[in-house]
Amino acid sequence: MKIIGRKHEKDSLFQCIKSKRPEFVVVYGRRRIGKTYLVREYFNRQFSFYATGLTDSKTKSQLRAFNESLCSYGYNDKTPPKDWFEAFGRLRQLLESEKIYREPLNNKRVIFLDELPWMDTARSDFKSALDYFWNSWASSQADLVLIVCGSATSWIITNLLTNKKGFHNRITKQIHLNPFTLSECEKMYELNDIVMTRSQMIESYMVFGGVPLYLNLLDSRLSLAQNINELCFKEHGELNNEYTNLFLSLFDKPEKHMAILEALAKKKCGMTRTELSKESDIGGGSVLTKDLKELEECGFIRKYSDITKGSTDSFYQLIDPFTLFAIKFLKDKKFDSWNTYINSPGYNSWRGTSFEIVCFNHIDTIKKVLGISGIETSEFAWRSQESEKGAQIDLIISRKDGVTNLCEMKFTNSEYALDEDEYKKLQNRVTDFQKESGSTGAIHVTLICGNGFKYNKYSDIAQNIITGEDLFET
Repeated sequence: MKIIGRKHEKDSLFQCIKSKRPEFVVVYGRRRIGKTYLVREYFNRQFSFYATGLTDSKTKSQLRAFNESLCSYGYNDKTPPKDWFEAFGRLRQLLESEKIYREPLNNKRVIFLDELPWMDTARSDFKSALDYFWNSWASSQADLVLIVCGSATSWIITNLLTNKKGFHNRITKQIHLNPFTLSECEKMYELNDIVMTRSQMIESYMVFGGVPLYLNLLDSRLSLAQNINELCFKEHGELNNEYTNLFLSLFDKPEKHMAILEALAKKKCGMTRTELSKESDIGGGSVLTKDLKELEECGFIRKYSDITKGSTDSFYQLIDPFTLFAIKFLKDKKFDSWNTYINSPGYNSWRGTSFEIVCFNHIDTIKKVLGISGIETSEFAWRSQESEKGAQIDLIISRKDGVTNLCEMKFTNSEYALDEDEYKKLQNRVTDFQKESGSTGAIHVTLICGNGFKYNKYSDIAQNIITGEDLFET
């Protein structure tokens, strides 16, 4: 099978194979992002040992399944181990046998433990046994690569990535799998014989994000609107209950995570931590800090600063397209058909916000189109504290070369054209921004227009024009 994109991730796995030391690799990311697919296909489904955890199963069932995997790779005792210490002891015996499969490039023994968090059932000794297996033996095997994977991001972060005890400094490589870019989505559509214009692909991204499995569900015989209707609004559509299932898979107790996202969905420009803590369903303290960190790690929210305030007043903003779509249209089951909502005022408002999210998720591409990939930058937002009309700019790229790009993002049905009113608004925003930020560098107005741009007598206010076509740049 073909692996689309994932150049950096594939290189990370290749470096582990080339390595002359034992490797403990953690692959993590949201549900249905392609973690298992990446590892399986990269190694052509050939491992020294592979096992996966069972969802909603007790310790006894987990051990039985683990032992079935041991037997399939050549271990002879079919009696299930009594605990995880015995299970990992058997794995060590298996890996020490001469007949064990080795990766041909560098003779490595590769172990893949999929859905690792599911193996750690209540009151089991799983973490202690894995800790002992790695620290007492595996960490001294220079030809061994242990890859673990799981969608339960909260478990991965708490027990592996930030653990200060047994696994502290044991992880040698982290691979955080992100959604596809528009360019990668286009390649998947081509592979699946799905015909769309690039404008339709952007709209598809506004709904499904770049989640590979969601994209794989699209039916090539249907239009985009029909696919959205079938997958999301029909009672038995594959994504009809995905919003709830997604967060149940990621977090043990997702209620506060979902409350945070639902609060942010109502505030296009985001909310501060203080504002979030005042919401009755959220609260404050260390729990809020942990939940915000986990949502940021998963790519559901971004943390950013107002350029005139600094990091002390950071904002949190929802940047996952599917989550926004689900909260707006699926959560309360207000609509039974996507077609009834298209082109309504609410639809156009959602589409504008969602296109901004598309841009936030393609900042590297925007920088490349601007020709500033090699220049160090910081991304901010700005809300005027003085302007009566509350001027704001949602994306500011502050560059080390003395230029600041003020980005305006527009998604319209046809080519976007500036009129006199918008021209004056942009002039005022530039003036207000310079005054309030104290910026002394050059200000470049940058228009990002999803369906193209039509030049007219007002166009000269913009130094840069980026179109939806440009967002597919690789």
